[in-house]
Parts: sequence; structure tokens; C-alpha cells
Amino acid sequence: VQLQASGGGLVQPGESLRLSCAASGSIPSTALMAWYRQAPGKQRELVARITPGGTTMYADSVKGRFSISRVIAKKTVYLQMNSLKPEDTAVYSCNAAVGGAAFWGQGTQVTVSS
Repeated sequence: VQLQASGGGLVQPGESLRLSCAASGSIPSTALMAWYRQAPGKQRELVARITPGGTTMYADSVKGRFSISRVIAKKTVYLQMNSLKPEDTAVYSCNAAVGGAAFWGQGTQVTVSS
């Protein structure tokens, strides 16, 4: 299983970005998909998660601003990030968890700065 994240970049505070994570290989539709982020000098944190049935959860710091979604047929999960803040600056990585195994994609850098 390989996960390919994309969509990061440099934006100003208040702007939006949409991250994508495409999975290849034999990843089942039952996988729990998530986005994590890691800022310099900080531990990696869970940003958002979505179950196969579409149930979502978010870190308190992004509630109301970020939205996670998935298209199972495309094996793709998205993270729509609105009203971005400088503290959202981090490397964002996608994760797939299934059957006790976890798979990680390479990160994509998101920088929010004026």
C-alpha cells in the first residue's frame, strides 16, 4: 500500500488549501483514514479522521475550519482547510489503518504566513 499526499503550499492567513491523499495497492474500503500534522519542534498530532461509513472526528484546534472527506472508489481522502492560521503550519501526512496495520504517506508542507 502506498499513500501519495499532495496539495500543500504557501498561503496567507485566512486562505484555504485542499490536500489530497491517493492510495494505491490493495487497500480495502474498510480502512480508517486520517490526516496528521507535525510542526517543527512539536510532536505529530491527529488532525482529522474518517471511518469507512463516513463518521468524522477533528482535533479541537481545527473544528469548524477543516473538513475531511473520502471517495472510496477513488481510494482518495481529502482535507479541506479553510481560514488557515499561522499555527496550522506543519507537514501534513495521511494515514491508513486496517487490520491492525498502519500505512503512511510522505508528507506535504503547508505554510501559512503573511
